[in-house]
Amino acid sequence: MKPDFTILRWAALFEGSSLILLLFVAMPLKYYAEIPMAVKIVGPIHGILFLTFLVLLFSHAAKRELSLLKTITGFFASFIPFGTFIFKAKALG
Repeated sequence: MKPDFTILRWAALFEGSSLILLLFVAMPLKYYAEIPMAVKIVGPIHGILFLTFLVLLFSHAAKRELSLLKTITGFFASFIPFGTFIFKAKALG
């Protein structure tokens, strides 16, 4: 039976989007426009989405639905802007 990565794909999309929003919108608003509230809102949301992605990633790995290489790739991709988008497209098909 083929594993269902639907929720992991969505988590990758949301985690990647929140990282981009944090780095390219909220952080510039904080430092250049002096609006720290942007990071106070987006930061925790990104944190929850990041942890959710990792829990789902390692959950699939624990069930041996993902190889060790794909799991490690997904982990490191979550730290790079646009990384989870590429991981989603290449590793999760």
